Amino acid sequence: MANTSSRTLRLLSLLQTHRYWPGPELAERLEVSPRTLRRDVDRLRELGYPVEASRGVDGGYQLAAGAALPPLVVDDEEAVALAVGMRAATQGAVAGIEEPALRALTKVVQVMPPRLRKRVDALQSVTEPAGWSSSRTPPLDPESLIVVAQACRDTERLEFAYTARDAEPTERHVEPHRLVPLGRRWYLVAYDLDRHDWRSFRFDRLSAPHRTGARFRPRELPTADAADFVKAGLRHWQSTHEVDAVIHAPAGSMSWMDRWATVTPLGPDRCAMRLTTDDLNWAAFALGSCGVEFEVRSPPELVVLLHDWAARFSRS
Repeated sequence: MANTSSRTLRLLSLLQTHRYWPGPELAERLEVSPRTLRRDVDRLRELGYPVEASRGVDGGYQLAAGAALPPLVVDDEEAVALAVGMRAATQGAVAGIEEPALRALTKVVQVMPPRLRKRVDALQSVTEPAGWSSSRTPPLDPESLIVVAQACRDTERLEFAYTARDAEPTERHVEPHRLVPLGRRWYLVAYDLDRHDWRSFRFDRLSAPHRTGARFRPRELPTADAADFVKAGLRHWQSTHEVDAVIHAPAGSMSWMDRWATVTPLGPDRCAMRLTTDDLNWAAFALGSCGVEFEVRSPPELVVLLHDWAARFSRS
């Protein structure tokens, strides 16, 4: 049975490597007869892999696209490449995929043997991303992200050190709910067991997270979802800014801004954009990235900042 299982995994790996395998060549690679190969292919089909076969002298096998993504078999080099690429994605290398990249990274690292983890860490330590994120964006520790993401997924209580704004460091004991990437930062939404209330924690102020092993029953959030909870909390910070602008473009064309702002149509070619930020430079960058004319209705400090930017750009 062990030989059969190993051979099935080897067959799956070969089918994922090439689009099409002639039957005799595939049987030779596996060192089995054509009849045994057919049985192994049937076993893969029973497991949900859509293996197509063509008959005749030149007949063979290929793995077709299915209705759902089946488990993949990757070699060592591919596993390292996946982990490094997903780590870069969690840090904003590609806008809009940070959260799913983190979920995928969590799954890969969980099953990765120690020898491969060392290779990933070595490659990551000498790699410097050249993304478009602001130099003022707080750096994140991927290992801490993985620990917290796993605790959220497994509904396991979490402990970590946390330094709030203008406050002494504290130890927090929480029931983690979701990680939320918003603007230039990541936030952990969790139920604080010491304060008996929901809280959002800025990830760059969080350190040394560790899972306690204690499971919990998920509580109901006081808002529609975790992103709404973080946004509601940001609105109550005294040092945050409420930005209100009119964009000269259809609301549909600004859908890529939904992660950071609320966009509402004002007509066929105009829309209102509202966002909350603790850094007006980020707001200026976001508005400039729209690539169209816009008008700032508030705050007046942003108007002054944009005039300053315009003057410096003109002089450059």
